[in-house]
Amino acid sequence: MHENTLKKLAKPMIVLATLIWGSTFFILKDTLDDVDLMFLLAFRFTLAAVILAAVFWRRWNVMDLGYLWRGGVMGTLLFAAYAIQNYGLMDTTPGKNAFFTAVYCVIVPFLYWAVDRLRPSRWNVLAALLCVAGIGFVSWDGGLSLSGGDLLTLCSGFLYACHIVAVSKFSRERDIFILTVLQFAVTALCCWVGALFTRGFPADGLPPRAWWVLMYLAIAATSLALLLQNVGQKYTEPSSAALLLSLEAPFGVAFSVLFGAESPTPLMYLGFLLIFLAVVCSETHFRFLRRGGKTQEGELL
Repeated sequence: MHENTLKKLAKPMIVLATLIWGSTFFILKDTLDDVDLMFLLAFRFTLAAVILAAVFWRRWNVMDLGYLWRGGVMGTLLFAAYAIQNYGLMDTTPGKNAFFTAVYCVIVPFLYWAVDRLRPSRWNVLAALLCVAGIGFVSWDGGLSLSGGDLLTLCSGFLYACHIVAVSKFSRERDIFILTVLQFAVTALCCWVGALFTRGFPADGLPPRAWWVLMYLAIAATSLALLLQNVGQKYTEPSSAALLLSLEAPFGVAFSVLFGAESPTPLMYLGFLLIFLAVVCSETHFRFLRRGGKTQEGELL
């Protein structure tokens, strides 16, 4: 696909990825009752790596040591984030898990500032705060108490922020498709090692429903969605990418409501409104509300 086309499709790619991930929240929690987490992640990322390696086999001639260490860092961060988030999910609700993970949309602008000296604008910060507030209302379950699962999920949010910054930085002047394959392979390797320690291999087999979920997670939620994320991030400013990626949480709740696992509430509708305003803030800086619709580029805090 032509580079200019990828630039135009970058943000829609990220949104589509979050839509796919949103569909996994309510099915994943039930599946973890039948499948060990490490085996689930190992199967998911191994199959995804094999699929993408086969699809993009013509691109392997660019391989060098730079790709290996970059893919290694990205894969290790992704493994840590996924593992900690999913262990957190075992001790909290899907809504709170989605909410606390989404703190990365606040962390990314400042983390990227520390790494690349690109100071976030006031609009980046305002959009991130609006988004977190909105996700909080969408995920509200009547209480503010923190469980061990909630704390683990907060840690995973920080690791996701590190992963987003790593993808943005390492994908410059690199083939993002090959980096994605290497990232998946390293994540899969870490997961197989984890499965050895947790003895997560299903000795008695898995129920048919669990296999269908594993295939969906590997093909749609990993091969396709994470590839869309990586390609989209390559052509999107990190703060904007983080905000769009946080749409995973409201999509997750929306799917849960659609399939009858949750009931809509007034707070949920308020949350969706705040998230919509956050996206508008990030993408337009509310120029249409100001005289002449103009703003100076690079307005800083």
